[in-house]
Amino acid sequence: MKLSTRARYGTRALVELALAWPDHTVSVSDVAQRQKISPKYLERIMSALKASGIIKAERGVHGGYALARAPESITLSEVLNVLEGSSAPVKCVDDPDLCPLEDICPVRDTWVEVKRCVEDVLARTTIGDLAERKKRIDGAAGGC
Repeated sequence: MKLSTRARYGTRALVELALAWPDHTVSVSDVAQRQKISPKYLERIMSALKASGIIKAERGVHGGYALARAPESITLSEVLNVLEGSSAPVKCVDDPDLCPLEDICPVRDTWVEVKRCVEDVLARTTIGDLAERKKRIDGAAGGC
């Protein structure tokens, strides 16, 4: 499974919001600058995350984006479903009718298992977990 820049950038942006949660919003320009992402591209990603209900936008002087709920309740599975779609390595895993060899294919069961394993990791990893990991990384880097 190869993730798009959309998924990678979106996940990194959510970690930025998690680090500010629950007291602060974060502007697209701040996230873009810290993560070295095009603000225009990031805005499109944030729009998709907002439409899905993962984040919310607040207007005004102190406006910006914030997580719509606790970072511990947002799984990578949910995020990647919004930004990428299915985690299946091949299309026939989600739609067996696509392949006329589905009943006799020697590798299809392996692809199904790959999807199941990937989904398991994504479902048990939260944005909160990633924010904690980021804090540890930053703490270790600051101690040198």
